[in-house]
Amino acid sequence: MHLLRIWMLMAALQLTAANRVAQRLVSGEQGLLPCTRGFPQEEYVIKVDQELAKGQSLFNVSFTDCGRGKVWFRVGNSTYFRVSEDGSVYTLRRLALVGSGEAVDVVYARDPRTKQVWKTRVHLYTHPTGNSMEPEQVKSSDAKLSQQVPEILFPWRSLVVRGDGTLRRVKRDWVIPPINVPENSRGQFPEELVRIHSDRDKNRLLRYSVTGPGADQPPTSIFIINPISGQLSVTKPLDREHISNFHLRAHAVDLNGNQVENPIDIVINVIDQNDNRPEFTHTIFNGSVPEGSKPGSLVTAVIAVDKDDPKTANGMLRYKILSQNPQSPSSSMFTINNKTGDIITVAAGLDREKVTQYTLIIQATDMEGNPNYGLSNTATTIIRITDVNDNPPEFTTDTFFGEVHENMVNVIVTNLTVTDKDQPHTSAWSAAYRIIAGDPSGRFSIPTDHTNNEGLLTVIKPIDFEVTRSFMLTVEAENEVPLARGIHLPQQSTATVSVRILDVNESPEFSPNPKSIKLEEGLPAASLLTTFTAQDPDRFLRQSLRYSKMYDPANWLEIDPVNGRISTITILDRESPYVKNNLYNVTFMASDNGIPPATGTGTLQIYLLDINDNAPEVFPPEMEMCEKPDLNAINITASDPDLTPNAGPFAFELANRPADVRRNWTLNRLNGEYAQLRLRIGSLASGIYKVPVMITDSGNLPMSNTSFLKVKVCQCDLHGDCIDMERIIAAGLGTGAIIAILICIIILLVLVLLFVMWMKRRDKERQAKQLLIDPEDDVRDNILKYDEEGGGEEDQDYDLSQLQQPDALEPECVKVGIRRMDERPLHHDHRYPLRSAAPYPGDIGDFIHEGLTAADNDPTAPPYDSLLVFDYEGSGSDAGSLSSLHSSLSSGDQDYDYLDEWGPRFRKLADLYGEGDN
Repeated sequence: MHLLRIWMLMAALQLTAANRVAQRLVSGEQGLLPCTRGFPQEEYVIKVDQELAKGQSLFNVSFTDCGRGKVWFRVGNSTYFRVSEDGSVYTLRRLALVGSGEAVDVVYARDPRTKQVWKTRVHLYTHPTGNSMEPEQVKSSDAKLSQQVPEILFPWRSLVVRGDGTLRRVKRDWVIPPINVPENSRGQFPEELVRIHSDRDKNRLLRYSVTGPGADQPPTSIFIINPISGQLSVTKPLDREHISNFHLRAHAVDLNGNQVENPIDIVINVIDQNDNRPEFTHTIFNGSVPEGSKPGSLVTAVIAVDKDDPKTANGMLRYKILSQNPQSPSSSMFTINNKTGDIITVAAGLDREKVTQYTLIIQATDMEGNPNYGLSNTATTIIRITDVNDNPPEFTTDTFFGEVHENMVNVIVTNLTVTDKDQPHTSAWSAAYRIIAGDPSGRFSIPTDHTNNEGLLTVIKPIDFEVTRSFMLTVEAENEVPLARGIHLPQQSTATVSVRILDVNESPEFSPNPKSIKLEEGLPAASLLTTFTAQDPDRFLRQSLRYSKMYDPANWLEIDPVNGRISTITILDRESPYVKNNLYNVTFMASDNGIPPATGTGTLQIYLLDINDNAPEVFPPEMEMCEKPDLNAINITASDPDLTPNAGPFAFELANRPADVRRNWTLNRLNGEYAQLRLRIGSLASGIYKVPVMITDSGNLPMSNTSFLKVKVCQCDLHGDCIDMERIIAAGLGTGAIIAILICIIILLVLVLLFVMWMKRRDKERQAKQLLIDPEDDVRDNILKYDEEGGGEEDQDYDLSQLQQPDALEPECVKVGIRRMDERPLHHDHRYPLRSAAPYPGDIGDFIHEGLTAADNDPTAPPYDSLLVFDYEGSGSDAGSLSSLHSSLSSGDQDYDYLDEWGPRFRKLADLYGEGDN
């Protein structure tokens, strides 16, 4: 077997140099020789096969770092080999070394901190393998170690000490190649791998041992060694996917445990077997590709992994498509890169409108796709064909019809329908409509209803039937995104829309609206102002119009219903409250005789010009003045509703009558707007005086008016303010408010008085009900009431005031007598007998007799605490005689057992009168 032969050849290499000379110096001879950084050998001699696989480990180089840190390794200018961080040299590609010559290369070590470089030379010797044919597939069960076991010799000492104390290398050491062990071996265990031997066992007995992971470190006991013979064996099948290699160290000691050889490193590589199927990262892969894609377009990629060694054929996967569904328009629409798993299109004709998605079954096979030896697995790939705009919208008919009433806006005239084979509700399916002819004024628009992709022809500007009665529109439908390259709009993407305009009875229209005119105020009634008419837009109907007044707040105007002439009803007054900023607005209405009739309104704005038609008045109309003015004066002005120049400046003058006006007062003009009124005499009695003042305006025809200024003369304080009572009342509360406050106070006092009287009466009643004796002498428990059939003593509420001691009564009560609170006299003037006080507190018996006498003489007193008189009830009573209760002669004739059912109160009676001798 080829793999077994390679393993035995690599294990049988002779060793001519030690791997760990520097370690031997540190451990065995540390006290004798100094530590020198560098390779322990200047040259390595390695025997290898002529054919080397990619990634094959050839040998290990060691470096003595003397505890100064790691170094970096690299191979010279060779592109065929590489060295790892741990010093293992392996191939970068598959090599075939011709002949049995020598190949030389250099391995460098470099300190990354100090930049110091060391080097060693490696000599590779080849020998023929005897067969260059393709290797056969090796199974784990075929890897037998029944042949002669290779032997590993401990290297000779190759360092000697010169006279000056330096080291000298005298012989080359052999490098121990890795030991290759196939995984999943089914041989008998323990299975021998190699024999470790030292040449010093000729003179003494040695003991061999191995250390490291897999031996004495976890996982332990995988490798064992015979301590006497040095035979290294494996105890169980190995799994490369769990641990791919083991690094062991072999030791040789004498019987006393002294080390006779420096430890050697042994690398055991687990050779991979094809024991793992490829596994896809997903069960289902999803991809998409636009419809109409050219061949070679990437769709998606599938990924599978294999736990086997990817550097060998066991982990090299190949992909292929097993099936395609549906097989339309071709059975081979896609292909797959057998190494990368990329799926690409290989044929044209992808059309989403025909096939929306494809389902591919992908197979991954290891052993580089070898169907005989490789293991396979499958996965599903779903490829969705995405939509592109390769189908333009097409109208369902060439001509659409619609109609709309005139003057209507935001009204849908008709719906335009199209079909689009692209995927619904995408930009390639959504249609956009536009009018390309027939609407120069832009009276229509066509928004899109995105739910059904219809175009809504809508009126956005009013249309006049009398101007245009129909429209012939040309519309075009396009998608929101441009069409795919090479696709053009067909004729079906254009349609004609015929719109008919319907006539309606339109409202009459005043022109201009509003209409403004200027007039002077004061025009007399029945004056013609203007003519305000409207026009009927329905000029083809020849309808008649009638006018009426709709809004005239002052009721100044009227309009002729036929010709629209407007005239006055009363005089126009600019100073009216209905006039705002000299403008007076009146609204008129015009109605036609259509069915139904239509109406329109118009506004007439009248700008009234001012004339001098209002006389001035004194302002303010009331003033105050002190009795002794002391240079105190009143400034007055005039108010005139007219405007300038029909108002100020004004002329002020005191009237001639009455005569005392000019004797008591004087009026001086300050300017054209103000005048000053003063007292002519030294003082004037308090009171109210009316001073007539004549004021004349400055109109073209001046107007004069005599108005009275009400002057209140009063006593003043130091500040010149009135202090009379009337001013105080005027400034504070009025008379009515003060009277109301007084009434409320009186009512409150009466209520308080009534409440106090009621409380006193209540206290007297409580005092009258007090007991005549002390609480400890109360005889309430000894008084029982037997004249009713109700409950026992706990049900009764007695008035025991009659049993109180007379000495405890107040003198007032003794004088007037004690009246029962639970009685009601028959008449108001009834006199009750008086009860005298007992001679001494202890004579309560005499007091009771007196009360008995009083109760007997009082016909209104109820029989609560007095003797009762039982009247004769007549004959024939159904109850019988009460004397039978005292007779024991007839008790035997009655059954009293039912008394037991009446409760514990009647159980004693049942015992007395029941059956039996008792």
